[in-house]
Amino acid sequence: MSTGRQQGPPAALAAADALNTRLGITRTEPGASHQLEALALAVTANQPVLLWGEPGIGKSAGMQRLAASLGVALETVVASVHEPSDFAGLPVVGDDPATTGVPMAPPDWAVRLARTGHGLLFFDELSSAPPAVQAALLRVVLERRVGSLAVPPSVRIVAAANPPASAADGWHLSAPLANRFVHLDWTHDPRTVARGMAGTWPEADLPVVDPARAAGAATRARGAVSGFLTARPGLVHHMPNDAEARGRAWPSPRTWEMALRLLATGYAAGAGREALSAALTGAVGDGAGLELLTYLEHLDLPDPERVLADPGAFALPERGDRQLAFLIAVVAAVQAGPTRPRWEAGWAVLAKAVDAGVPDVAARAAADLAALRDPSWPVPAGIDAFVELLQLAGALPGAR
Repeated sequence: MSTGRQQGPPAALAAADALNTRLGITRTEPGASHQLEALALAVTANQPVLLWGEPGIGKSAGMQRLAASLGVALETVVASVHEPSDFAGLPVVGDDPATTGVPMAPPDWAVRLARTGHGLLFFDELSSAPPAVQAALLRVVLERRVGSLAVPPSVRIVAAANPPASAADGWHLSAPLANRFVHLDWTHDPRTVARGMAGTWPEADLPVVDPARAAGAATRARGAVSGFLTARPGLVHHMPNDAEARGRAWPSPRTWEMALRLLATGYAAGAGREALSAALTGAVGDGAGLELLTYLEHLDLPDPERVLADPGAFALPERGDRQLAFLIAVVAAVQAGPTRPRWEAGWAVLAKAVDAGVPDVAARAAADLAALRDPSWPVPAGIDAFVELLQLAGALPGAR
């Protein structure tokens, strides 16, 4: 008869367990891992990430190290062994469902995350999940809801998948689900693995947003992404034709929003070029991402905040694409902190575009700046110079 007390392992296994415990003791050291840095950047920016890699190369182990570095709990959910109701919630019928409705009960992992308010939610084996389960996950990833429970905003979402050819009963990811992730390729470095077997694994520095750089980073990123898409409107939305490509990264308004947040976070945290490149191409795809990176390399915009502080001390960039991106960034800076002096400084900046003979470049920025005016603010001096500009932008009657 069992006494109900937990018994220790047999003597023959106790020494083996002690040996395994000893082998599990490892240390970390600072090391350059661009893929881990890109993952950390996307997690810091709170953008859902999907790691692609062959089985057994350390995706789950990388998540454990990242959670430990962040100091948060890791909740692992193997998507392939769940049913749609596990994510949509199970109905719980109360005493009077006609009055109270039927709530959808969430699983225990969602309750734990809601209770703590933060954590790392890791969906493993995503490409082995059937289409019905992938459809149920859409709401979790996009709306951050599991059943009737809201996942706290500070919870980060990461998933992992094997290529369909090497996944157990693998499926291509549906286009709607794939378009909700930043896609990162996860590979292994033989030298890193060899050193890990000796007991030492690399630990990448986590990007930390500098509050003093946040405002400038946001306006700089807005100007860059908006200016790029104005110059390349065909890249705003382009869904691939074949199923495999639709299951990876491709450009859409949703993924450009991801790219904007990744770029702003990278600017504010001083992220490395390789990590930022991987994150941006992982959001909008290789083609659009590489074009954006080339555009950024040659952009080199002045700091909008410094310009607003002394608009007479700067020179308008010479290239048209830089002019547009810069003026968009200036207006975004005014919008972030709209005061009369900053608003009037914005018009002083736009005046330089008019004086330089490129009013068409400033047309959209002028309309956005005009919309920020408080009714109590007087019309800026010399507004007559902007009448044609505002008409070009459609902000005044008689616009073309």
